[in-house]
Amino acid sequence: MTRRPAPPASTAPRPANSHPEGGRGARPPASTAAWPPLNPGLERLPPYLFVALDRKRAEAQASGRDVINLGIGDPDTPTPEFIVSEMSRAVRDPRTHRYPDGRGSVEFREAVADFMSRKYGVKLDPAREIVALIGSKEGIGHLPLALAGRGSTVCVPDPGYPVYAASAILAGAKPVAYPLREDNGFLPDFTARPLSGPAKRGLIFMNYPNNPTGATAPKNLFEEAVRWAGRRGAWLAHDAAYAEAFFGGVRPASLLAAAGAMERGVEFHSLSKTFSMAGWRVGWAAGNRRAVAALAQVKSNLDSGVFTAVQHAAAVALRKGDSAADAMRKLVSKRRSRCIPLLVDAGWEVFESSATFYLWCRTPGDMPSAVCSERLLDQAGVLATPGSGFGRRGEGWIRFALTVGEERLVEAMTRVARIRW
Repeated sequence: MTRRPAPPASTAPRPANSHPEGGRGARPPASTAAWPPLNPGLERLPPYLFVALDRKRAEAQASGRDVINLGIGDPDTPTPEFIVSEMSRAVRDPRTHRYPDGRGSVEFREAVADFMSRKYGVKLDPAREIVALIGSKEGIGHLPLALAGRGSTVCVPDPGYPVYAASAILAGAKPVAYPLREDNGFLPDFTARPLSGPAKRGLIFMNYPNNPTGATAPKNLFEEAVRWAGRRGAWLAHDAAYAEAFFGGVRPASLLAAAGAMERGVEFHSLSKTFSMAGWRVGWAAGNRRAVAALAQVKSNLDSGVFTAVQHAAAVALRKGDSAADAMRKLVSKRRSRCIPLLVDAGWEVFESSATFYLWCRTPGDMPSAVCSERLLDQAGVLATPGSGFGRRGEGWIRFALTVGEERLVEAMTRVARIRW
């Protein structure tokens, strides 16, 4: 009996963002040519920055290294006990075990409306101008599906949170990066290209307090942004996930407080940073009722909302958590005051900011940020985020997250200071 020779293995590269499915013992197809096609948009996505960082951390720790992880902005303090207690009580209530209201419970939306009024002077209709989110990242990811879509333009900050551009790509829209320059305080310039270019339908993402730079925006910037969007018939989206992480007593402005913002604006908020609830996955979008309804419509087709018990605990946090938010600010402020002098004394240039729990620093000697990040890990056992992961204009910068205890932070900065660049 003649054995038929096996077909030659394909030499075609596997798509960057794909992998064969299956558990232990599963065998991939003999040739990648046999695989069904993927969404072409996935090919346009870079590997998600924070997944790559976590892989590097795990590899270093597996080799026995003592790694201090300052890469991901994941609060290290536990969720306040009063919130955990409310969750414990709510999860035992059988009424919370059924499908939640897609837009969010009345209790949660009313708590959001009260919070926005108390903190920012913004009056919202809980029934039509607020939608609960499975964390603000989820809402940001779905927004271009609701407001932009195929063929439209989504303006994204550079440097900026990678999800803005990724959400545009997956919606079939075209992301257009607009620069945030240090000499302009990492604020957008609406009189310069590409923002001064021809009007195109779609939306613009803004983010203040800013990740990764820590920059804050004055209220008049939002007023300028509203006028800019109005002239172009564009939607305006503001990511305010770090709005409560401010220092020096001056609360950052809300987009929705700007004149005309409710006509075309939507703002995203999160409980992750304020109340150390990153793993709980709860936040909200608020603003123009048509935009909020469109986002809710997308969500109703793709998810079933936030667990009602989580919404109850979040509502309690918003109504009774002022002291917890104050404690968070004091803790991060103290960490900043310990770390910045250590870096400056070692010759690092730190961008002066008054918000977020990040330090945005120039790489020594204009070293490429990825090279600097590798050396920090290899020579100091400190994992930091290369600025290039936030866009082309993040090159030459490093972001340190102040999300470990003070003793470990001081140890990390001491190690960094010993490196001879």
